[in-house]
Amino acid sequence: MKAKLFAALLVLAFAATSAQAGSGMKDGLWEIATTIEMPGLPFQPPPVTMNHCYTKEDVQDQKKVVPEPEGDCKVTSLKTTGSKVTWQIVCTGKNAAKGEGEITFKGDSAYEGAMKMDTEGMTMTSRYSAKRLGPCK
Repeated sequence: MKAKLFAALLVLAFAATSAQAGSGMKDGLWEIATTIEMPGLPFQPPPVTMNHCYTKEDVQDQKKVVPEPEGDCKVTSLKTTGSKVTWQIVCTGKNAAKGEGEITFKGDSAYEGAMKMDTEGMTMTSRYSAKRLGPCK
């Protein structure tokens, strides 16, 4: 059961790291590094690094700052204060969970953030950092 739940939460965590935008962020090719922490697992997931191309339209859409809810998940609040974006998310159904996240932009070419999800007495924390590599290829 833990492995199945972990897989569901992992998908949500990677959605968060692949959907960042807003707050003066520059369009282009970004490298996003993610680490997952989940006490009680028999293994520690390895860090994952991925590249994502953000268009000018992507970086102007505030809704792209938070994970795109998958399945029965819904973003319940979204707030931008200065260079920080925060949100809360609730998942219902078979993999019920709740969580919150934040991103802090470091100028227009970098950000750091974290998202914490709680479900069935377990907590998973995703930490991510990103930097702009240049124009999209």
